[in-house]
Amino acid sequence: QVQLVESGGGLVQAGGSLRLSCAASGRTVSTLAVGWFRQAPGKGRELVAAIGRSGGNIYYPTSAKGRFTLARDNAKNTVYLQMNSLTPEDTAVYYCAASTLPSTLARTSRSSYDYWGQGTQVTVSS
Repeated sequence: QVQLVESGGGLVQAGGSLRLSCAASGRTVSTLAVGWFRQAPGKGRELVAAIGRSGGNIYYPTSAKGRFTLARDNAKNTVYLQMNSLTPEDTAVYYCAASTLPSTLARTSRSSYDYWGQGTQVTVSS
């Protein structure tokens, strides 16, 4: 069983930055593929960053590329999402998720993930 706890959300002005944390327990993050998703009101849950088990494969969709950076700290068993140049369109609940699939690649499909955190709210004001 894997438990994931997100933190670091909050209210920030447009152009600002936030760093989200996803602390894992029950299994080491180096044995998991981890993804960050977000869900805005009335919209579906979308992937914003993902890292494979090896740590060498990181994926960003176009909406996040150049602004979001995913990093993993194996010693702290935590995965981070650094978000810069935030816009009101980034307002959403952000979730981290973990996949136990035996692949070193970043998982881009929501259905690949077995475990989910409770989410953390990010609000960007204009």
